[in-house]
Parts: sequence; C-alpha cells; structure tokens
Amino acid sequence: MAPLRSKLSSAILEQGRELGPSDRLVMQATLNHPVRALHTRGDEFPDYANSEAVQERVAERSLDLGFIEGDSHLPLLVHDLCCEDELRVVCAPTHALAKAASVEPKLLTEHAYISREPGSGTREVVDHYLQKAGLAPDSLQVVMEASSPEALKGMVATGLGFAIMSRVTVAKEVRLGELVEIALSPPLVRQLAVVYPRERFHSRLIEGFLQFAKQRLAALQTADCRGSRAA
Repeated sequence: MAPLRSKLSSAILEQGRELGPSDRLVMQATLNHPVRALHTRGDEFPDYANSEAVQERVAERSLDLGFIEGDSHLPLLVHDLCCEDELRVVCAPTHALAKAASVEPKLLTEHAYISREPGSGTREVVDHYLQKAGLAPDSLQVVMEASSPEALKGMVATGLGFAIMSRVTVAKEVRLGELVEIALSPPLVRQLAVVYPRERFHSRLIEGFLQFAKQRLAALQTADCRGSRAA
C-alpha cells in the first residue's frame, strides 16, 4: 500500500512549488476524496513542479498522472482537458495600468513585466498569446522572473511591474484591494489538463480519482464563473 500512497500524494502537480491556480482547483476538487482519506496521512501534501517537470515525471512512470496548464509536448502521454482558466494583467493599485478597463497586448510592451520561469505552463501560454497578437515574447520588458505564483504576487505588490496571472490565483488579493486585475483584449484563456501514460493500465482507484477530480474541477469552475458575474 505504501507505494500507491506515495504516488497518489504526489499525483497533483503543477506549475509552482507554492499553490497556483490549478493547484488550488485540484486541491479543492480532491481534498475530500476517499483516495486521500485512505492512502495519505494528515501531514502529507501533494508535490508541485512546473508543467514541464510534471510531464517528465509522468512519462518516466514515477507518477500515475499529473495536472498541467497548456499543451503536452510528449507523444507518450494522453492530454485530457479538464477545464478553462482566464489569465489577466495583474498589478499594484498604484500602477499606471490599474485604472484601465482592458489592455491590448501592444500596450504591455511599454511597462516593466515580471515573468514566470522557463518551463512554466503559464509562461508558455503567455508567449503563445503574444505571438498570436504579432508580438515576440522578448518584446516585453522583463525585469524579474519568479518560480512560483506567491513569489510573483509579492513582486507585483511592490509596484516593480505587472504580471499575467490566473484570476483564481489573485482573487483574495484583489478582494482585499492589494492587487488589481485587468482583462486582456482579446481575452487570454488557457486549459487545465490531466496527463497520464498512453499505454498504461489504470487501477480502479486511480481511475476513480481521475473521474472524481475532473467532475469537481468542472463544478468549481462553474461556481467561480457565477461568483465573478455576481461581483
């Protein structure tokens, strides 16, 4: 039973060592599932890594499955979409962009930018968004890189620059007035997906966990959308 417990406690992986948007969704979605109750101790928590590291660990079979943001680039893995997540410009209340109703990609090049680290699913999605808008990723004025959402929020709060982050990640700080979120025009929406080996038999326990997580993620996304409209 120990090997299974170890794999399950490490199965929920994402883009930072501290909770990011999909980490929060997956943690909420799976925290009360019987898998955790039966196969993890109270002091065990999921491990976290960026999307690239997650895929590598699943591909080498050290994990049964993982959750990532963006696309999978490994043909050995199944890439199963779970839900969508909107990214927005995030800045301090005193920042020049804070009063904008929306921001077009070209305007972003005029301001200091705080980016995620190479290998991050968020960074990849942002790069693709900029390229689609006709801008090279290196056209942004990158002043710092952060390896986790929490570090990124801390840097943004100082007024050092803006970032592009999930609405889920900054919901608390926006509510408290510590940060401001501004919609991108056109909107930037990414997808959260689960990845697992293409040719691998899943136990009933793993399959049950996977289906439960996907259902809960969809339900949490719907609840988040309703909350946003109400606000």
